[in-house]
Amino acid sequence: MAEAREMVELDPAVPVWERVFTVAPLVVIGTKEGEGWDLAPKHMAMPLGWEGYFGFACTPSHGTYQNVRRHGHFTVSFPGPEQVIVASLAAAPRCAEGEATPGLPSLPTLPATSIPGRVLRDAHLVLECELDRVVDGFGSASLIAGRIVAARAHPEAMRMTGVEDEEIVRRAPLLAYLSPGRFAEVSESQAFPFPAGFQR
Repeated sequence: MAEAREMVELDPAVPVWERVFTVAPLVVIGTKEGEGWDLAPKHMAMPLGWEGYFGFACTPSHGTYQNVRRHGHFTVSFPGPEQVIVASLAAAPRCAEGEATPGLPSLPTLPATSIPGRVLRDAHLVLECELDRVVDGFGSASLIAGRIVAARAHPEAMRMTGVEDEEIVRRAPLLAYLSPGRFAEVSESQAFPFPAGFQR
């Protein structure tokens, strides 16, 4: 048996997430803001369980958190790799306190269908969520959890009978965020080697 590789001790008092790269989805969260709307990219985001729940981390000082608390709903857009610039522009700083992100109205969006809000046009997957709960207290962050009330997917990104999963990933590559500060296009994949008899 080969020897284990040597590891470096990390101080948990310093964010571990700044010391190594980790892989996460990159999504754009849409919220109603005043008479308009706001978009913000997030990478600390994931399905919550196997049913229709989705959550993301946010801080109470951000407009996204305040908007979800105030209005009780949000949208989630999963952009493709070709939309990385659009996702980046949604992260631009606001002009001033209470003013919207400059250029936001020019981003390609569509109206949500079940809740007030916007989603990215041409995203691979979009979710519309009603707020289920907010869990504060993860340091400076909070977990915002929503119940999915509507969802749409681009046909090329959908799994279907007669098409191998690897072909779907190849023709509709995924956008991955490599925290901190990098991104990747995922177009190659392999089946995970689950042991015989494995069940969820």
